[in-house]
Amino acid sequence: MIVHRNGVCIMKMVEELDVICQHKSDGTIIPLRIRIKDEEGEYQTYMIKGYKDLSYKGAYQMPNGVTVTNDMLSYECMIHVFGRPQRLWLLYSLTRNQWTAYI
Repeated sequence: MIVHRNGVCIMKMVEELDVICQHKSDGTIIPLRIRIKDEEGEYQTYMIKGYKDLSYKGAYQMPNGVTVTNDMLSYECMIHVFGRPQRLWLLYSLTRNQWTAYI
């Protein structure tokens, strides 16, 4: 799904993805890798090079207009796609047990 604002495509939403995380003893979650199917149905794996945990912010609106609620974990992450840095946002819904990425 493509997210639009004022008729301009600003982000692609990916709902079918795998997220590999480290769960620390203090309860924090660190996203390490994501795996997404490409247009041909092949899985592409990306290492997360850096992240910022935004879950502490509570409910807020992302730059693309998507509302993050209190029942979500949210992370701003950096990956490399074809050698170029790419920022993405990972959201985890605690009620649906589902990851969503906005690239």
